[in-house]
Amino acid sequence: MRALVTGAAGFVGSHLVEHLLAKGHHVVGLDDVSTGCEENLSAITGHPEFRLVHGTILDPATVDDLTAGVDVVFHLAAAVGAFVIRDRTLESLLTNLHGTENVVRAAHRHDARLLLASTSEIYGKNGKVGLCEDDDRLIGSPLKSRWSYSEAKALDESLTDAYVREHGLRAVIARLFNTVGPRQSGRYGMVVPRLVAQALQGAPLTVFGTGEQVRCFCHVGDVVPALARLVDVEQAFGTAVNLGSCEQVSIAGLADRVLEVTGSSSRIVYQPYESVYGSGYEDMWRRVPDCSRARALIGFRPTRTLDDIIRSVVDEQTRQNRAPATSAS
Repeated sequence: MRALVTGAAGFVGSHLVEHLLAKGHHVVGLDDVSTGCEENLSAITGHPEFRLVHGTILDPATVDDLTAGVDVVFHLAAAVGAFVIRDRTLESLLTNLHGTENVVRAAHRHDARLLLASTSEIYGKNGKVGLCEDDDRLIGSPLKSRWSYSEAKALDESLTDAYVREHGLRAVIARLFNTVGPRQSGRYGMVVPRLVAQALQGAPLTVFGTGEQVRCFCHVGDVVPALARLVDVEQAFGTAVNLGSCEQVSIAGLADRVLEVTGSSSRIVYQPYESVYGSGYEDMWRRVPDCSRARALIGFRPTRTLDDIIRSVVDEQTRQNRAPATSAS
């Protein structure tokens, strides 16, 4: 298979590239390294079946050129992270809307299969335990930047669905629920790597809000094979598919687990949302997926627990913290 991966130098993208190469596929990656980094791809540097192109999904000519001749496009490139959306709302909207439009058009033009990476943010404030793909979106005012990412990704899904229904595009939408693991950075607002870094540094663990908000975290090693399988299942085309774990934890509970796994004596401190994101910030209190569709289509069953996830992040950050001293010796 010849595949194009947008966002190839990112957290999920780099793991997907490695997975596809291990399966014997030829991969072209596209990334502007605005939030990803080439170091994420260091394990496959020089691989004969991989080529990384520095560019942006906002350039339709580049996207079209790279899509020509590939069998499948994995569209992972996006502006993500609560801090990115907060600080660069307009840029994020344009990237997530126009960039996806370029990718979807190119996939249709060149008859390539498409996997659109979407998000659990789609469901907004819907706190149902066991969110199904057809459940309602419940979100706040579009004038609050908190919801701009959700709005943009919803339009991405609608655009993809329209191409499926009106032009026969073979596309599947994957809604990711808090994918976590090695290479994920905490500097854009991702909670697990941020809390782990604080614990390893002996700094206070900062929990935003009350800490009572409940999430489910899924290891990237469970998610990536599912992404690759979905584009090979004809029944998946024209659908959205939840990918995540059903193991629930409050953010305060997550902080406790991080302290337990790391053995850190750091304390936990709570920061009001307003002090982090500004006035008017809204959050959802519970987000738990129903992954029955993914199980039916591809047998999706995450195997890694939350403690496994935390340990994998701890192990990576510990290696990184030791690397300078090792190289100096």
